[in-house]
Amino acid sequence: MDKNIIVIDDEQDFLDSVKRGLLTANMADVRIENSPGRAADFFSLGGTADVALIDVTMSEMSGVELLELIKQTSPETECIMITAVNDARTAVECLKKGAYDYLTKPVSREDLVQAVNRAIERKHLVEIADLGKRKAIPKLEHPEAFSHFTTQSTVIARILKEAELHALSDVPVLVTGETGTGKELLARAIHRASRRSSGTFTPVNMAAITPNLFDAEFFGHTKGAFTGAEKERAGYLEVSNRGTLFLDEIGTLGQELQGKLLRALQEQEFYKVGSSAPRKADVRFIAATNADLERSVRDGLFRKDLYYRLKGAWLHLPPLHERKEDLPVLVQAFLDECTAGKKNVTVSQEALDLLTAYNWPGNVRELKSVVQSAVNLGGGSTVKPVHLPENIRKLKKTVRRTATVKNQASIRPLSEVEKEHILRVYEHAVRNKTQTAEMLGIGLNTLRRKLQNYGIE
Repeated sequence: MDKNIIVIDDEQDFLDSVKRGLLTANMADVRIENSPGRAADFFSLGGTADVALIDVTMSEMSGVELLELIKQTSPETECIMITAVNDARTAVECLKKGAYDYLTKPVSREDLVQAVNRAIERKHLVEIADLGKRKAIPKLEHPEAFSHFTTQSTVIARILKEAELHALSDVPVLVTGETGTGKELLARAIHRASRRSSGTFTPVNMAAITPNLFDAEFFGHTKGAFTGAEKERAGYLEVSNRGTLFLDEIGTLGQELQGKLLRALQEQEFYKVGSSAPRKADVRFIAATNADLERSVRDGLFRKDLYYRLKGAWLHLPPLHERKEDLPVLVQAFLDECTAGKKNVTVSQEALDLLTAYNWPGNVRELKSVVQSAVNLGGGSTVKPVHLPENIRKLKKTVRRTATVKNQASIRPLSEVEKEHILRVYEHAVRNKTQTAEMLGIGLNTLRRKLQNYGIE
């Protein structure tokens, strides 16, 4: 999901140099324009860009004029002004008119890339803030990345959209939620929606990493580094270079290893076991936990600096019992999955009522196992209550009691129905009591008494 960038300057050599620098930094969608007039036409006709780099001094149109036009026609575009003269008054004017940043030529590739990345990150944060204010949830730009999520919940839809926005940057993401809610599924979706999608997604179960194996597993080792190291081996950081490293069950990581992980996060640098030469790793980190990390920090069990480093962005997946509206579509999705190539298998309403009444402590993962088991026991026919586990079948009485209460609640008192009918006829007769009594077939005095009881004189 690359951000599109437009560079506007009447010096072609500078344009070519900037484009090369941005392409080298893996910013693929870069457009250059040596005519500010054509750039103005582009935006005036509805064109948009995520980031615009604009030279302040151009012969055809000043950069400040172009800045004003862009902010009027495409206010969501983040504008970075570039000038050969370091003039504080011009810089202040540009910032007042909506520019995000101001750079002075000559601009190093590093400063240029950092400025563009900051602008992209600001745009990304603004989009997330706007998402929380909107009632309607914007559609996913890349739904294929999230195709493994089956949902009709507005809560989950909002989380997926926020995850897509976070995928635009390399900020570390912390995914929290109970076991079985789909934390790794969400992490994989973020990876697929990011510019790193062609790289490796490396899942690591942190609960299985012991102190004596951490360095070798994460950083790798050279040949002969220790007994049994017969050949050089790449660690998780090296394998995940230009990709994503998923740290599952991060809350189980021992304190003695948290400092090592923090350094790798901060420096994006590591040393292989047996080597004194530092190596760089361009890695995006996503961590997940079902533990309360804030409490672990308060209790001194988890480093505060590591916690806030991992929590560059935070996504929380609610348990299944808090989004029961997803249950029918999930059941159908799992039915389709485990009966692929066979005739369609359905679930009876009684069985679906039982599944809905259950609390699902194992969340979506437990639901999938129950559906698969029920299909096997049903022999390819309709899933019925008899095919469900005993602990779910026991909810039959609860379901019946709930249904009875609902039915009772739907029965209205006769007096209420009568009142509604009399008042409807009364309004139809334009509040003429004599005509109303005739239409209802009751005496005028009876009507007057009933209207008086209703508070109508």
